[in-house]
Amino acid sequence: MAHHPFHGNIPEDRLYSPSYDMWVQLQKNGEALLGATGFGIFLAGEIIAFTSKPKGAEVAIGKGMGTVECRKTVLAVHAPISFILLEGNDDAEENPARVNKDCYGTGWMARVRPTAWESERQTLIDAAAYRRHILKIEPEARFD
Repeated sequence: MAHHPFHGNIPEDRLYSPSYDMWVQLQKNGEALLGATGFGIFLAGEIIAFTSKPKGAEVAIGKGMGTVECRKTVLAVHAPISFILLEGNDDAEENPARVNKDCYGTGWMARVRPTAWESERQTLIDAAAYRRHILKIEPEARFD
């Protein structure tokens, strides 16, 4: 089977965790939305199921915040920041195609209250740096 390089969008309006291929979008009220990047989904393969930790869960950076099931495996979704889970995306759990088709919009995975934002913010990178990260792994990648 021929290799198809990554082709997708890396929105400018959020920060990225190159370690976990997750995005973080800080909201005006101090909450944040979290989700898998298009590149992370490209690496994992099509997501056929997504399950979030329960509301109220306290999750440390790098620890599991849920799971995704792909065609061949189940993977832990690692938290790009430490947080208290306010809600998982029930719509994405019921219809995981949202995560594949609109990972930066309706396919977000968690709405959270960051617990160590000031210290952990430095572990995240902007969109331009994340594109450079992708190109190191996938030199033929193209961005919209």
